[in-house]
Amino acid sequence: MSKRLTIIGAGPAGSMLSILLARQGHTVTIYESRPDMRITDISAGRSINLALATRGIEALKAIGVMEEVEPSLIPMYGRMIHDEDGQTSLQTYGSRPHEYISSVSRTALNSVLLDAAEATGRVTIHFDMRCRGVDFDQNLLTFTRGEETVEVPFVMVFGTDGSASAVRESVLEANGGQLTLEPLVHGYKELTLPAGPHGEFLIERAALHIWPHKDFMLIALPDPDGSFTVTIYLPVEGPGNTFEQLVTDEQVTDFFAQHFADFAALAPDLTAQFAANPLGLLATVRTTGWAFQDRAVLLGDASHGVVPFHGQGMNAAFESCIELDRFLKEHPDDWATAFAAFEQSRKPDTDAIADMAVDNYVEMSTSVVDERYVLKRALALEMEKRWPETFVPRYGMVMFSTVPYAVAQSRARAQGKILDQLTAGIATVDEVCWETAAALVADLEPLPS
Repeated sequence: MSKRLTIIGAGPAGSMLSILLARQGHTVTIYESRPDMRITDISAGRSINLALATRGIEALKAIGVMEEVEPSLIPMYGRMIHDEDGQTSLQTYGSRPHEYISSVSRTALNSVLLDAAEATGRVTIHFDMRCRGVDFDQNLLTFTRGEETVEVPFVMVFGTDGSASAVRESVLEANGGQLTLEPLVHGYKELTLPAGPHGEFLIERAALHIWPHKDFMLIALPDPDGSFTVTIYLPVEGPGNTFEQLVTDEQVTDFFAQHFADFAALAPDLTAQFAANPLGLLATVRTTGWAFQDRAVLLGDASHGVVPFHGQGMNAAFESCIELDRFLKEHPDDWATAFAAFEQSRKPDTDAIADMAVDNYVEMSTSVVDERYVLKRALALEMEKRWPETFVPRYGMVMFSTVPYAVAQSRARAQGKILDQLTAGIATVDEVCWETAAALVADLEPLPS
């Protein structure tokens, strides 16, 4: 039976979900707090590109838009590590040609999804409408549009309005659920490394660049115009290297000259950017109680927000859209059951990727220059070549497969113990005892296909 549905939030998750719901025959109205990004420039300093990996690609294929997204992708085949002496080294992501992630413009990707949603003929999008809450007694949504307050009736609402979700607040109040926010001590600022005078990339195009410094780091992702979107992650407060200590132009200049000299040399307006762009805060969002009866459900960052260090926020949200669509099809006449089954099935995986995203900060900021980590990583890739059905590094399971996140997390722990045992007392992969390795791998169950 066709339903009239409302989605709050026209970001990547809300746009994809609208397409899936429209294809089920439903009529969908989306309300978005921001202007239409297809005709309005997004503000500087806020996540202008994203990392697209296999889970996201599979979802985009499922709704038939991957061909439209493809021209906007820039493949990144590994991490380009910048050491303190300005030297670089590439750590490839995988051992097979298809094992890379892609940098994609948030605007380009979201625009494709918005166009595809409207092309269904069943989706209407209203912009500049910020949701302030849901009244389940009166079946009303409250919005502000400029100085005006607007009330809109609804039948069923989907909250894809991000980590500060207003829908979530109302849903949890109605169902007695719980919200857990796990803030990081780190914040971030986005900067731009400009293209060269002829539009060329000034550093390697086909890599995600990392300047690791243990307690803080800089990363850079390529943009189609030859520039790079650069993000610095740094503790917010306290003495030492923190945002609190970077106030004057001189302090900013000295900090970047000391720790990121090769980047600073390529960004002539660095201090102006640093002063102008906003400081963002980071937190993991965990929610228990994603739905209220058959009248509302949360999805994406509204229910399971993760920190950006594994590049999986958007990919996880897309995968959640596909999963929710599956449960709605399985229970077409009982969406309360569908919503409950969705949360029960999906929450262990979203909790797992939240944990792994935090863990990956340590890997990116510290481990990538640790000799033991580099050895174990090289061994893991070699073992994957020898036993591809059984031994896959955690990064590969997360980024290049659709193995459930919770399975990837538990399997990575078991494999980590094997790597510890095989690398004890050795310095190179050539010294590994492969008979022992084969025996240890034989005790592992084959991974899900």
